Amino acid sequence: MEVIELKHPLILHKLTILRDKKTGTKEFRELVSELSSFLCYEALKDAELKEVEIETPMTKMKSYKLDEDKYAFMPILRAGTGMLDGLIKIVPNAKIGHIGLYRNEETLEPVRYFYKAPSHLENRETIVLDPMLATGGSAADAITLLKQSGAKKIKFLCIIAAPEGIKRLQEVHPDVKIYCTAIDEKLNDIGYIVPGLGDAGDRIFGTK
Repeated sequence: MEVIELKHPLILHKLTILRDKKTGTKEFRELVSELSSFLCYEALKDAELKEVEIETPMTKMKSYKLDEDKYAFMPILRAGTGMLDGLIKIVPNAKIGHIGLYRNEETLEPVRYFYKAPSHLENRETIVLDPMLATGGSAADAITLLKQSGAKKIKFLCIIAAPEGIKRLQEVHPDVKIYCTAIDEKLNDIGYIVPGLGDAGDRIFGTK
């Protein structure tokens, strides 16, 4: 499995503000969206384009367009929806589904409660969204669901990843590329990423 960690100075700058516990809900939400856009740009570096003919104010020319219909964005509820806006600004006609999972606080394993995916996933590139790749349980379970629905080309986008989560995805889904803006030190004894940024869902939605 390939892991792509973005290291652009602007990303490091925005990530610093995102991590700061003094950063408020509005700014936190905006930063998640911005960082998600950066991740989307990187994840689509290998996008296939089709040649088209257009007419500029000066002349006709051949150029290239993305077939946006071939993409499906699948945020893991609820925090993953905070990343969605950053991606649909870039690929506004992509199909969107949702995967509802929550973590059992005792076992740290994911529990599934909702799943709705676009049709014909086998013909689309599927991009899974979750700000934090912690234990990797939710991500692995979400990707398993997508493969069962026919998805063949899958990428996983997160803001911060823990080594433990990367290792789990490598073991369960070695064909899925991971894109992140930081690989942090470790998980603590209750499954949170350290140094991390706390609970991404709570900070996106202002629920704590």
